[in-house]
Amino acid sequence: MSPDTADDNGKHTMTWTTLHHRVDDGILTVTLDRPGHLNAFTPTMAAELEQTFTEVNEDDDVRAVIVTGAGKAFCAGMDLSSEGNVFGLDESRTPTLADMTDLDGPDIRRVRDTGGRVTLAIHACRKPVIAAINGPAVGIGATMTLAMDARLMSTAARFGLVFGRLGITPEAVSTWFLPRLVGLPKALDLLYSAEILDAEAAATAGLAHAVHAPDQLHAQARALADRWTLGRSGVATALTRQMTVRNATLEHPEDAHRVESLAMFYSSVGDGREGVTAFREKRSPRFSRKASTMPPFYDDWLDTPAS
Repeated sequence: MSPDTADDNGKHTMTWTTLHHRVDDGILTVTLDRPGHLNAFTPTMAAELEQTFTEVNEDDDVRAVIVTGAGKAFCAGMDLSSEGNVFGLDESRTPTLADMTDLDGPDIRRVRDTGGRVTLAIHACRKPVIAAINGPAVGIGATMTLAMDARLMSTAARFGLVFGRLGITPEAVSTWFLPRLVGLPKALDLLYSAEILDAEAAATAGLAHAVHAPDQLHAQARALADRWTLGRSGVATALTRQMTVRNATLEHPEDAHRVESLAMFYSSVGDGREGVTAFREKRSPRFSRKASTMPPFYDDWLDTPAS
């Protein structure tokens, strides 16, 4: 995490205004921390979440991320109480599709959907990400979770894609993620109806991985994070996540084969060598490769447009 203050040991730590971070035994729990506002989303929260999911890639003390909410809500959607454009957008602009070519350009930042900045950072994350939805998740509170690897819901949770009620369109890249989770017909029904689902209905729709009692939600999220990452290679896990979320959208399996060949090559001469040795010696592997140092093809692959 980015430093801006120092603790008693001289170690720099980040001061967050809308989030709380805790690392425990390799699991980073990110808590949306505006309980007095039902953790309503703001441009500041967007920036802090984007920063969190970017910086965690370089933090080798973290093997998985859990996202939850403080108090009784997960996230009640965009904070609609602010002055001006509540979505943090510059209404003086008249952007065109050509303006959206360079998403990192400084002139376009106040035009980009803030939720999309967050979900693209989650999509690019090298660590598994689990949503522990403890209460209402509405609007961006729902769509931000679609880029995560699993959504565990409390029986007290609610899930609402309510954009149609406000006269606005889906955001946070949800028109890309949602159909891949539930299928196109169900995605359209959820978006058109703008209904708020309880936890069981969300599970039936394919939105929730599992539903748990409120007092068991975080423990179950941690258990899932451990099942996915304990005793695993950080690099192999990162490559597995990125290949799975990206390769399924390629037009031809040969394109996936090219990437998998490189991933297999570099993992086989890295932690794979230790994994094979441990298997032969009938012991637990001692993996040493970290997700902060990815194979040499990795950045070029991410920068290559999908065919």
